[in-house]
This record gives sequence, C-alpha cells and structure tokens, in this order.
Amino acid sequence: MSTLSKKRYTITSALPYANGPLHIGHLAGAYIPGDIFVRFLRLNHKDVVYVCGSDEHGAAITIKAKKEGVTPKEIINKYNKQIKDSFEDFGISFDIYHRTSEPIHHQLSQEFFLNLYEKGEFIEKFSEQYYDEEFNQFLADRYIVGTCPHCQNEGAYGDQCEKCGTSLSPTDLINPKSTLSGNTPILKETKHWYLPLDKYQPWLEEWLIEGKKGELKSNVFGQCQSWLKSGLQPRSMTRDLDWGVDVPLVEAEGKKLYVWLDAPIGYISATKQWAIDHGKNWEDYWKKTANPEDESTLIHFIGKDNIVFHCIIFPAILHAHGDYILPDNVPANEFLNLEGDKLSTSRNHAVWLHEYLEEFPGKQDELRYVLTSILPETSDSEFTWKDFQARVNNELVAILGNFINRVMVLSHKYFDGKLLRGSVYTDTDQNVFEELAKYPGLIEQSIGSYRFREALSYFINAARLGNKYLAEEEPWKIIKNDEERVKTVLFVASQIVANLAVLAQPFLPKTATKLFEMLNLPQKSWDSAGEVDLLKEGQQLGEVQLLFEKITDEQVEFQLNKLAQSKIDNAKSVSIAAPAKANVTFDDFMKLDIRVGTILEAEKVAKTKKLLKLKIDTGIDQRIVVSGIAEFFAPADIVGKQVSILVNLEPREIKGIMSQGMILMAEDADGRLDFVNPTDAVKSGSTVR
Repeated sequence: MSTLSKKRYTITSALPYANGPLHIGHLAGAYIPGDIFVRFLRLNHKDVVYVCGSDEHGAAITIKAKKEGVTPKEIINKYNKQIKDSFEDFGISFDIYHRTSEPIHHQLSQEFFLNLYEKGEFIEKFSEQYYDEEFNQFLADRYIVGTCPHCQNEGAYGDQCEKCGTSLSPTDLINPKSTLSGNTPILKETKHWYLPLDKYQPWLEEWLIEGKKGELKSNVFGQCQSWLKSGLQPRSMTRDLDWGVDVPLVEAEGKKLYVWLDAPIGYISATKQWAIDHGKNWEDYWKKTANPEDESTLIHFIGKDNIVFHCIIFPAILHAHGDYILPDNVPANEFLNLEGDKLSTSRNHAVWLHEYLEEFPGKQDELRYVLTSILPETSDSEFTWKDFQARVNNELVAILGNFINRVMVLSHKYFDGKLLRGSVYTDTDQNVFEELAKYPGLIEQSIGSYRFREALSYFINAARLGNKYLAEEEPWKIIKNDEERVKTVLFVASQIVANLAVLAQPFLPKTATKLFEMLNLPQKSWDSAGEVDLLKEGQQLGEVQLLFEKITDEQVEFQLNKLAQSKIDNAKSVSIAAPAKANVTFDDFMKLDIRVGTILEAEKVAKTKKLLKLKIDTGIDQRIVVSGIAEFFAPADIVGKQVSILVNLEPREIKGIMSQGMILMAEDADGRLDFVNPTDAVKSGSTVR
C-alpha cells in the first residue's frame, strides 16, 4: 500500500526553538515540504492533522534569556508570537500551533516518563557531568561547546555537531568550554535516569535498517545506518536545569526532563489540544489499533540536524511505551546556504521570514516557489538573491503569469470574457489535453516520494505546455479570418488555466485562490485535475488580476547590501577583544612548557578539511602534532617555519594519529589564524617565557 493510499495522517514539522525568529533555512528544511504534503492530502479528502508548536524548553532558551538579561518566560512569549505570526502570514497551514510550556504538555511528558519508569525501562546511575564552578551549576549539553572529534568543527555543542550532524555527548568534545563563563568546566558527580538505547539497538536495526530500506531518503538512511554502526549508548533523559518539565519523582527534585524527551511529545500534546478544541479523538491519530490498516500514518518533516532524534531516540521512546504508532517516514532535508556561506543566526547571515514579509508584501508564493525549486532534499543547496530574481521573473512571471494573463486578456478582448466552444477540437487540441492529463499523476507520484522539487517542475511544465500551445496557435493573428477557431483555442487554453489552478494549490496556495476567483470557479479537489471540461461553455470569466510582478534590480541590490552590512557589523562586534579570563597563579603558569619549534614536515590528514600532520623539531625531540590549520596554510609553505609549541600537553589521539603537543596560533576577527613565532630565527627548543 503506497503512503498516499492511507486514510488517516498525522503530520508534524519540527518544533522551532522559541529563542529567535524564523529564516528561509527553516522554511526549506521542515515547513514548506510539510505544508505541500499536507495541502495535497487535504485535496485528496484525507483525514489529516498537521501539528507544530514552539519548543520552549532546553538550554537554548535559558542561554538567550541570560544574554538578554530577562526571564525564560519573557523569551518564549516574545518569540512564540513572532514565529506563530510569521507562519500564519506566510501561509503554513498548521491545524494547531502549540506551545510546550502549556500545562497539557507538561502533564503528558511526565506521564510518558512515569510509564517508562514504572516499567523499569530507565537505568538509574551516578555519572560525572560538566560543572561550571564560577556559576555554581551543572551544564546542560548546549551550555558546552568544543571541538567535534569527528569533523574538527570548533563550535560543536555538547549534544550535537551542527556542522557534520553527529550526535555527541559533552565528554566527547575536545577542549570543552562553558558558554556561561568561558572556562573549562570540571566533572562533578550527579544522578540521572538513562534510556538504554543499546538495549533497543537490535529492534531499531530490524525496524529501521531492514524495514525502512528503500523507503527512507538516502541522506536519512545513511545517517541512521552510520549512527547504529557506531553502537548505541544509554542516553540521559533528565538534566540538572532550572527551566523545563519537572521530573515527576521525589528523589529528582530540581531536575528537568531532557528536552529531546519532552519536545517530540509536543507533537502529541498539540494533537490532544487540537482534539479538545475540535471535538476529535486524539488517540485516533497516535495510538495503535487491533488492525494496523486503521492506524494513522505518522510522518515527521525535519531538517538534517534532527534526524537522529526522530529516527532513533523518539521511536525508541514510543516503542518502550508500547501504545503509540511509529513514524512511517522521516523525510528530512539537508541545509540551505545563503550567498556562498552557511546561514548563521549568530552572524545575522540570514533572510529572516518576518523581514521578507515586510519588504515583499503579498509575495509569499514567490518565496514558496523559489525555495521549493531549490529544496535541499538530499544534499545542501543555496539561495541567492540573483537566482530568486531570475526564477520569479523568468518562470513565475514569464511562463505561468504570462500564459494566464494572455488567456484572460484575449478572452475579455474578443468575447467579453465569455467562454465559447467554437469549432471542433483538432488533433493538436486533443494532443494538448492528453499531455495535460499526465501531470496530475506525475505530481502525485513525486509528492508521494517526497520529491517536491520534481513535483514543482511538473507543475511549471504544465504552464509551459499552455504557453507553447498559444504561441503555435497564435489566436491574435487568426481572429480576423477564423473567429470560431479562436473561440476553440481560448476554450482549450482556459481549460489549461483551470487545471493550473487545481495543480497550484499545494505549491502556490494564494495564487491558486486568485486563479479560481479569476475563472469564477469554485475551488476544486485533486481528483478533478486533468479534466478538460472544468469550465463549461458560456462560463463568464472574472476580472483579470496580476498574479506576479518582476523583482527589480534595486530590490536585489537592497538585499545584498543588507547582507553585506550585517557582515561588516558582525566583524566590528567580534573585533573587540574578548575579556580576560579568570586569574591564574604564577605557579600554574610555570607548569606550561612552551618552546620554539621548527616544522620539518607537513601533510594533510586524509579525509579532513582542517587538519595537518606536522613533524616538529622541539629541540628536545622530533614529534608529531596534529593541528587544525589546513584551511589557512598549504603544507609546502610552512616547512621550515618556526612556531611556539606547548610541549607538555598530554598526548591525544586525533583521527588515528597520536598528537604530542599543540602549536599556539593567533586568531583575528574573521577567524583567520597566524603563527605566534619569533621575529628572527632562534634555536629550536628555546623557551617561551
């Protein structure tokens, strides 16, 4: 049975953190694909609930609150409203946009925890967790940053590297730092409740790797397979935090549920609230039944950084509970880049949705169209303002808008907007109808396979078919000699317009509504797509409306200048030297043994972008040091270079190479590195004091 043949659907899009506004990367990752899919299901008369909401717990919220000097509640109230308003203005058609701070969510999350606790599913154990001595608190995963042991990204978080997507534990990080104080945290003992993911590994391999092979997108399957191959480990489901859902145990006073336990349960609590509001039974959309064919089909739309949580951790929680359905699919998208660089909230390198809606009023469908056409479905893709302009002007305006405008204008000009059948259909007319009838099936197949870019290309090709037909028939030329044929040509062309109105609904909802108004036609469901008599003879067309306007060079220039200014402002803000760290004693400083060394050999470390393997004469010995400087220096250029090297750093294995020391580098405001070395050559082994 194909995915689209099911009768009931529970569709979710990732819960955005309520600590900042939405940008186009969020839209391309989880929301436009989910919205297209849901609109298509509704057009096919499916029973569907589409849920989302603000994720209002976790360290990201409290970090933002500390930075702004306000309470977490003030942060979530501010950004929940902004995010919800942006979604509504843009036209994402959630059935409910909920909040994980609501009592109904706290209650359900605690019920989940207690269900697993009473079944004995948790492992209770004491462990060492990072602790910030200056702030006197344990550090949640997102309060710790360091170097990823897999890709050497120096800004990895304690739970995940957002560059390579690998799930981490805080103790995996190289050179961990507290985001609160900037200090190196200490390890301190605390008690937590762990979900034994290793216990569920055999089941996960059977359900996910064997059962979903060929169904999951290649990028999703590959990441899951890699994670399982590395071996699952127990994962703590509680945290030492002062913000979140209370752990419902007497002996866990002051502890909160791990955000990745409570956040996906937010999909369920949102459904419960929606059901209460609309007189529905929420269990129909989440609970197992005696007959699996009667169960709802659960699909999660997310970005690549959430794959592990939705494919492994949340399914393991649902499986351990036992009463809930499991995801049928998790069609995660990769990352969207912007103008040759990664989207970055911290650097303000983004196209913010609320700003786009203000600066391009009424142009929601233009952004939907462009983002859908470049969705990062299996690999990263890129948004540029020049490409945005080209796609709007050359496709929406010149192809879709031009065809519809010509049909409407000519129909009003020649026949006062009345559709007349005219002469009999020619072979050309019949061929056009046959070609047109193929597109609904092609689009359905693509949407059912989560290939939304492909589905959109079929839609615009249907508009190209109309343009080609008009260009070949040239009704403006034959009107004087064969009015009956012109009636037929415009009648056929109007049927194409009516089909475009039907086909546009999942992709360009506001445009589709305008088209139905222009045609004086009630909105049609998907089963009418491909029909060649949607409009009847004698139908009176409505007023012509301008569907799209060209994007001007001035608009593009404004956006590019805005990004450039953000880069300048960011450089200024980071050019200010970081504050001094806490004082150390002279005795502590004297423990460091820094020498001048000479690089004898240098080579790239295989399968890495940043790492060089250096052989250095320290004056004491010749040793190997692995250093993350490959992006700034070619190996051949630094042989013979003198460097300052910390020689008594404890050796550490990096990418299978034992690194014996660390070279000291200076980092400027743009993140570029340079050597800290003497002006004149000195003898290797000379001490740096």
